[in-house]
Amino acid sequence: MMDVLVSRSPIDGSLVAERRIASSDMIDRILVDARTAQKAWSKTTIAERAQRCEAIVDSMLAMRDDIVPELSRQMGRPIRYGHGELNGFEERARYMISIAEKSLSPVVIEETDAKQRWISREPIGLLFVIAPWNYPYLTAVNSVIPALMAGNAVLLKHAPQTLLVGERFQQACDAAGLPPGLFTNIVLSHDQADHLLEQGRVDRVHFTGSVASGKIVEAAAGGSFVGVGLELGGKDPAYVREDADVQTAADSLVDGAFFNSGQSCCAVERIYVHHSLFEAFVKSAVALTQAYVLGNPLDTGTTLGPMISTSSADVVRRQIEDACSAGARALIDADTFANNQAGTPYLAPQILIDVDHSMSVMKEESFGPVVGIMSVSDDEDAISLMNDSLYGLTASVWTQDKRAFERIGRELETGTVFMNRCDYLDPALCWTGVKQSGRGVTLSEVGYQCLTQPKSYHARTS
Repeated sequence: MMDVLVSRSPIDGSLVAERRIASSDMIDRILVDARTAQKAWSKTTIAERAQRCEAIVDSMLAMRDDIVPELSRQMGRPIRYGHGELNGFEERARYMISIAEKSLSPVVIEETDAKQRWISREPIGLLFVIAPWNYPYLTAVNSVIPALMAGNAVLLKHAPQTLLVGERFQQACDAAGLPPGLFTNIVLSHDQADHLLEQGRVDRVHFTGSVASGKIVEAAAGGSFVGVGLELGGKDPAYVREDADVQTAADSLVDGAFFNSGQSCCAVERIYVHHSLFEAFVKSAVALTQAYVLGNPLDTGTTLGPMISTSSADVVRRQIEDACSAGARALIDADTFANNQAGTPYLAPQILIDVDHSMSVMKEESFGPVVGIMSVSDDEDAISLMNDSLYGLTASVWTQDKRAFERIGRELETGTVFMNRCDYLDPALCWTGVKQSGRGVTLSEVGYQCLTQPKSYHARTS
């Protein structure tokens, strides 16, 4: 077992952080303290919890000037976009705080002098959050703040690549005066995390990551009666209908494909365009893609940073090479991007046409800056291709016809369907996936149901 977790910057391989993993004795103490703190916290009012959670948000935002460059060093996103993640963090946290009172209120079935019946929402106890590196604040806040608002204690295990993010959460919780032990950032190996689940030492786990890792989490929790929430991969499609605004669609879809170097579970990874608009759409998409600036994310002029690792970039390089060997055409000259270099995490964005579903780039998650574009004949053709996937996280339809959107949306196998937008998470709507994109829900009123246990009351006056 590794004693130390190391984070190195994708910018240049330099050391960002090195932290010792928790000992068995430390884990035991953390779990005892969490259970003790949670029992007291569960007796507080929602208004009291809201006051503390608002203070957590304020404390995190007060560290903004330090967090933004720190985030770029850890995971490579251009510094010019760093504030956007914290803005999203704030939006989601404050929204979930604002709806907690309503979401956690008892459901009254009957209330008379002779009889009262109601269903309350009780805390589950201890939530274990395993967070990823690609949107490290956004993904963690989806669970952390709602769990605290619901009366739970939280353990946060952040990805080794973003160890400092977990520490920022701890700093914010401590500065907000959260009771000791109620929230703990914990440094664990994968084996230690699995053992917590196998032994049933937590009440629920929320995991965000790859399908392969999600299967390991699910297997570890099997038979332990630990609740499991999984947000896994995506191969998110978009359909540009014949009545779409081509430029609007291209602007949004290119950004949806290449923002964060395509390293997002809900990034646009395949685009289907009605044949009448195909040429115009591709021309616009190519022009937009050629305008990206690949380089050091700490430079303010950079719009596309390195991928998280050379190995991740190599996966995408192989997908592109394999597709081209099978007949696809690459429309972007990677040599025009000065920093595009084999053997490094720096990878130029790429658009592929003449692709089909025999190619891995159209079937398997890329999680990088590449997108395939196919021509389709009609709505039915597009729906069939969009559903031809093991994943189902989000899908977008670009059209001026709302009725057509609703009809198409009903047939799409996905957790979220967008009209004329993509690659966005609305905290008022539940975030969920189907097929291998996961199970469970975060955010919205529905998200609170996964963080609480229903309890029925039946009172009769003698």
